[in-house]
This record gives sequence, structure tokens and C-alpha cells, in this order.
Amino acid sequence: MPISYPYTQYTGIWKLNSASAAKGAGTWPVPPSIKLYSWGQGGNGQLGLNNLTYYSSPKQIGALNDWASVAGARPIGFFGIALKTDGTLWAWGYNAQGMLGIGNTIQQSSPVQVGALTTWYKISAGEYHTLSIKTDGTLWSWGNNSLGALGIGNTTNYSSPKQVGALNTWSFISGGRSYSTAIKTDGTLWAWGKNQYGQLGLGNTTYYSSPKQVGSATNWVFVCAAGVHTLAIKTNGTLWSWGNGSQGVLGLNNLSTYFTPQQVGGLTNWLSVSAGYYNSIAVKTDGTLWTWGTGANGQLGLGNTTGYSSPKQVGALTNWLQVSSSYGFCSAIKTNGTLWTWGRNPSGQLGLGNTTSYSSPKQIGALTSWSIVAQNGYSNYGIAVN
Repeated sequence: MPISYPYTQYTGIWKLNSASAAKGAGTWPVPPSIKLYSWGQGGNGQLGLNNLTYYSSPKQIGALNDWASVAGARPIGFFGIALKTDGTLWAWGYNAQGMLGIGNTIQQSSPVQVGALTTWYKISAGEYHTLSIKTDGTLWSWGNNSLGALGIGNTTNYSSPKQVGALNTWSFISGGRSYSTAIKTDGTLWAWGKNQYGQLGLGNTTYYSSPKQVGSATNWVFVCAAGVHTLAIKTNGTLWSWGNGSQGVLGLNNLSTYFTPQQVGGLTNWLSVSAGYYNSIAVKTDGTLWTWGTGANGQLGLGNTTGYSSPKQVGALTNWLQVSSSYGFCSAIKTNGTLWTWGRNPSGQLGLGNTTSYSSPKQIGALTSWSIVAQNGYSNYGIAVN
């Protein structure tokens, strides 16, 4: 049975029409209050709180309550991007290569709108570049392009959105460290940019400045780019990995590097994954949580600092839903709406009110309405529906 991407994203334009809502059209007679929060390192304005302060517990970004989704620069970036429910796009933080998309390279410490369009639909932030899909299925990119991560056929940096080709069949995106991945509506997988460790999955280590298809499969549903490795899920629930396998990050029970997708075990019940910096985290359809790779900072959540080269279950709970990982720490949301974090914490990025690192999941506060969590290198973002 096809697997659906589980994250709750209130993306698109709210239709304030109770009649259509009553007909089950998926619309809302009154939009909910959807608040955006951040915590952790703020030295580059990446918390969006109009200052450069660090915070060790969640702080609301502004007073608005119409945020739809959020993404952080991964794996070790310093900016954030978010969509509002009206389809507008906003960005803040470090901007030296124009990754905010606002036409300049000036750092911003609070959200600034990217242009005036209301047709932005999906977002992903690489370490120093940004990707977005519009409601018409077109793909756009901007920011650092020195290694071809923007996919527009050159290596020029751009500080405002540029369309990637002319196709309108893009459905999913994920940016990593100087490379990008995407899935089309036909289920094909594409990659471009840096390829030092074969993280593009193309069978070589050649860099490409425009999208190249990964194999010939047409059943990809989810992909996550990171620093040196990539993870992806097919519609049949199988999990695949490729790139630099040091620290066991590919989950293949070895430390080898692979230039093409390799199946992780033989299971067919993987639901969502996140590729961190030399660690990986995933949720299965039964709600169990699994991690592998380096555990030096406790980021595997297994109560130790041991590394593992194959998936290990985190505890025995079966109510995990969404996961995110970047540089040495992880975040996860349970089906009851609670938010949990663990791993390295020098900047308060775990949101627990301190700078203590933890090797097992710890709950952030008592809120039970978290719907999305995202990270950059030293900070966290979350959306809560109230």
C-alpha cells in the first residue's frame, strides 16, 4: 500500500467557506492558530526573534498565527524559511550567499517576505541554498551555487528565486550540503550538485549543475539529503541509502561508501526518515523509532554514545510520527503532539532550558499541539497548532 508523507503541513490558501468545509473539501470555516517557534543558537539571526540572542527554550517568532510549514538550513546552516497559510514565503538569518532569496546578501534577524507571490507550496533549505516548489509544480532555487546545487546549469550564486528548467511536475524536494534532491510526480528521483561521496546516487562522483535522474525507478515517495549521505523511501515502504558510509550512517551494517541506492535491510514498513550529519533517524509505520550512525553526542537516543551501522530501535514506544536531525542532535514529534529532543546541546538547541546534552529523548515542555519540527546546525524550529 502506498505510503504517504506523514508531516502535517497546513500549506496553501485558507478557504473561509463553511459550506465547502461541510462537504468535506478539506477547507476550514475558521483557520486554526498556527504559531512558529525557535530556540538554540541565534548569533546569525537564525531564530527570527529580531536579535542575536541564544535561547534554550522555545520562543514564538512574532505574533502571527498563520504559519504553514518551516525548514532549517541543514546540516550545519544558519538560516530558516517558512510558508504562511496564504502561500507567501518568508526567510531570515545568515544571507552571505543570497540564500534568503530577498535580492541581497544582508543578514536578517526577523522574517522577511520573499517577493510578493502567494503560490509557494513546498520548501527545503540546504546548508547555503534554498529550494521551493510552487502550486503549479514548478521548481525554484536560490543561494550558493558554487558546486551546482541550484540545478540551473551554471555555478553562479543568485539572491532571488530562479526556475529550475521549465517542467511543472516536481512534487518533493530536499536540499543538503551543496547538493539537492527531488522527486517528480511520476515517482522518478533526481539529484544535482556536489557529489564527492556519491551522495547523488548516480554511480559516480561527478558534480552536476542540472538535475540528473537517479536510476530508472518510478516509485520514490520521499528523499532526504544531508551532508555526505542521502536517504529515501519508495512507495512499497522500502528504505534506501547511499553516499559516504563512514560511521555506519547508511545503515547497511558496514562502513562502505556507495554511489548508487542500496536497500537498508528487507523491511517494507518505513514511513519517514531524516539524514543528519553522520547519523540517520527513521520512523516505521508501526510508530517505532530507529537510529543509526555516529552516537558520539548521544544523538542516536539509545542512552549511550556508541555508534551503530544498522538501525537500532529507540525505546519500545509505538507513537512516533515525525523526525528531524542535523548536526549532532535530533528532534521528534509523537502522535499525541508532544515534542522530544536529544543529543548535543551547547547552544540550548534541545529546548530544555539548559545546555546539557542528553543521550535519550527528553520532552520539551508540556505542549501537545506540535505539528512540525525542523532544524539547522545549532537551532530548532517548530510549529504548534493551538
